[in-house]
Amino acid sequence: MKLQGKVVNIEKTGEFATDEEEYKWEKCIFTVELTSFSRCISKEVIREGIEKKVKLTRYCCFHWHYKLGLRKTLESDETEAVLAGRPTKTVYW
Repeated sequence: MKLQGKVVNIEKTGEFATDEEEYKWEKCIFTVELTSFSRCISKEVIREGIEKKVKLTRYCCFHWHYKLGLRKTLESDETEAVLAGRPTKTVYW
């Protein structure tokens, strides 16, 4: 079970990392407006009291990583953290 939503803002942090192929990845903070659960249980509704906008930490390299309006799916541990109201290193509000 994973939450998903629409990217409404992307903040570039200016912090970079390089991978083994020498690609330069920038740490970004995505603001995601949660809309539903992933398609396997798409009829499930996000219950009241759950934060509707969350921030996700991700690394971006290619131009398509920076697009607004795209669907973003949280990882399982991030979904659990949001449902429990417990921020982590990669998901918070």
